[in-house]
Amino acid sequence: MISADIDTTAGVGAVWIVWHPESSRAREHTALLEWYDEQWRYVGGGSGPVDDPADVDVIEVRGGGGALSLTRSLDPPHSFATAPWISCAEVHLGRDVGHILIGNRRIAAPEQRKLVAARTSQQVNRGARPVIVAFGRDGTELSRIGPHDSLDTPTWARLREEM
Repeated sequence: MISADIDTTAGVGAVWIVWHPESSRAREHTALLEWYDEQWRYVGGGSGPVDDPADVDVIEVRGGGGALSLTRSLDPPHSFATAPWISCAEVHLGRDVGHILIGNRRIAAPEQRKLVAARTSQQVNRGARPVIVAFGRDGTELSRIGPHDSLDTPTWARLREEM
């Protein structure tokens, strides 16, 4: 299984690869890329065992990662203090989701219901991701997850009802 995303405006990308997804030894790797000097350059990533629990109701952010833009930090007058932060979010989608918005970027729901989305931000904001909104195939909003939220709006509503 593979998912890739390129934000052409920011010049960043992410690739998420799962080796042997049906095996008990499944492993995943996420690579972060940056367009620099007319080519894609690897800036960081990570590997680990696959965490693939049961189906998702609507939308869940299950992971992600980030790295400092090393290529741009080498360009004067940039420095490590002002270089952008390149990151990604691994998003799992329910069966009813037709597409999502991450910030102002629209991404169609892939068949495997899992995707990676790349973005860039200033280092000071590196922990905050854009709002992620899930839409049904008919265009109605199904759910959203805020920049620091771990649960989507329907899950928060159910928890409030149970209290």
